[in-house]
Amino acid sequence: MRRLALLLAVLIGLAGPLPAAAAPAPAPQAAAVTPIQIYGAWHCSNDACLWGAVRSVAEFDSQNHWLVDRGDGRPSVNLVVLSFVNPLRLLNQTTDATTLDGVPRGMTQEIVDHFTSRGIRVMFSIGGITYTDDWDAALAANGTLLGQRAAAVATRFGVGIEIDYEQNTNPNTAALQRFIDAYRAVHPYDASGANPRARLTIDVAAGDRWLIELNRKATADWLRTDTPVLDWANAMVPARQPSVSAAQANWQEHVDGKPQFSPPVPPLAPAKFTGGLYVAEGRQARPECTSYANSLQKATAPYVQSVAPNGAGTTAGMLGFMFWAAEKPSTRGIGTAPPNTCEAGMGTGATALAVPIPMPPLRHS
Repeated sequence: MRRLALLLAVLIGLAGPLPAAAAPAPAPQAAAVTPIQIYGAWHCSNDACLWGAVRSVAEFDSQNHWLVDRGDGRPSVNLVVLSFVNPLRLLNQTTDATTLDGVPRGMTQEIVDHFTSRGIRVMFSIGGITYTDDWDAALAANGTLLGQRAAAVATRFGVGIEIDYEQNTNPNTAALQRFIDAYRAVHPYDASGANPRARLTIDVAAGDRWLIELNRKATADWLRTDTPVLDWANAMVPARQPSVSAAQANWQEHVDGKPQFSPPVPPLAPAKFTGGLYVAEGRQARPECTSYANSLQKATAPYVQSVAPNGAGTTAGMLGFMFWAAEKPSTRGIGTAPPNTCEAGMGTGATALAVPIPMPPLRHS
């Protein structure tokens, strides 16, 4: 036995040490999940986005209480965008039956305060597809003055401003640059987000194949993470409510850019845009309003919270969701006024997604 042990020892010594056992393969890493930071609604008042008449806070709240109370006293959103201001009337400081000094009469300080007193940010949207020609005319007349007048509105009401310029053919980006420069001269970019008047955003198409020139300019020059000019972009809703895969494919186009276009569209950092979904569309209540469990915001949330950057930005996940649109976005179909209120859809979503109220400082890269 002793000879056998010695022989084995000699053989082992000649052969060298036995190989170590292979290390187990590392477990796959789950995609980073980033908290939702923006969960907002465009708001069209009760007249299909005209905001043409003054409303009392009590009457307005009776039709929109779900926005400020998801059922437990907490708001359903952390941002409301009042839509729309006509850019040409703003430039000309028009006063008429529906407009006062260029601002729709229904966009009052009392309505703004109704939301801000509950920790909800408010912005005014300038434009919309109905006012595309008026955007063109206002920019051609004096883009700098238009930017100054938008900044004055932000100062007066304590709100941010959204650029909704939906010109798909030869948009006047040079004059829009002058608009932005003039606005930023009054309200400089505020990385902390503490100054609501400094919030200046832009709407782009659902994906990269419409509003191409505007999207290219915005992505290349205004939505950079190293030298940001605009706070974020909203990828708007498509022509109709998309499927889960279609919504995610649209948003992925922004993340990837379009290198095959000439000139190319650069990639957009996920931290610099939100994705749009319908909350009111057609003649039947949608799950986005009435049933979070069956909604697109629930189904797409894993993507929105974890999509990886692809050439721009460093952190995973988009900023969040925007919903089109509260109360009465169209003269046809239903909206979100009683009995079709959205506590069980967007309200439940705000709880499930732990939406912060008020809106926190935003990621920038």
